[in-house]
Amino acid sequence: MSAHGPNGPQGGPQDDGRPGAYEQPAAGQEPERDASKEAAETVLKAFGGVRGMVDMTLPGLVYIVAFNITHKVPAAAWSALALCAVFVVVRLARRETIQHAFSGVFGVAIGAWISMKTGKAEDFYLPGLLWNVGYCLALAVSALVRWPMIGLMLGPITGEMFTWRKQNPGRLAAYTKATWAWVLIMGLKPVILFPLWAAGQINLLGWLKVALGIPPLLLAMYVTWRILLTAPPPIKAELDAEDEEEPQK
Repeated sequence: MSAHGPNGPQGGPQDDGRPGAYEQPAAGQEPERDASKEAAETVLKAFGGVRGMVDMTLPGLVYIVAFNITHKVPAAAWSALALCAVFVVVRLARRETIQHAFSGVFGVAIGAWISMKTGKAEDFYLPGLLWNVGYCLALAVSALVRWPMIGLMLGPITGEMFTWRKQNPGRLAAYTKATWAWVLIMGLKPVILFPLWAAGQINLLGWLKVALGIPPLLLAMYVTWRILLTAPPPIKAELDAEDEEEPQK
């Protein structure tokens, strides 16, 4: 009787008091949470992952080690350049992107040239310090003009492009907040290292430069990840007319 009576299957819509009745709204929120999580996890990818960070850090370590062994700027500079070249060759052999490895070669090459030109070992780190200052200034300006650089970097990766700027104010606020976090965290490096460069403290400068390579970057990425994790999910950018017609061909 109960199987076919008023409280049976026909009475299903009235069973709002059962525990399962409240599961559907939570399930409806899952896609948004998943989208926010997926977007947040693009932070590491944007910076080349762990491999990209290693490529940018190890040459500086090799430089300071080689300088302490040889006490010669050219030997240390060429050692760092050789390691960068190895990174590029390995990535090419594996058919991986050489973007981060090549940017490392460029920075190391300039530092090597300046240090060999001046004969001052600490000048090897000068281009990196200047780049860090310029990068922080660019981040700050981008946040002030409401074009936060973190959004510019992650937008193409998440597929939202620039929809966050006018169509998704919550993500604009999140990207702006994350960009300011990068300014504060990454701005600590030149504040600490520039006085050491000015004083010619090559050993302390070199070892601290290596020590301050990956940890602040990881911290900035983690803070960005936490911010984006609670931000509204990205709004995917619409395809161009040609892209929309492509499947019909």
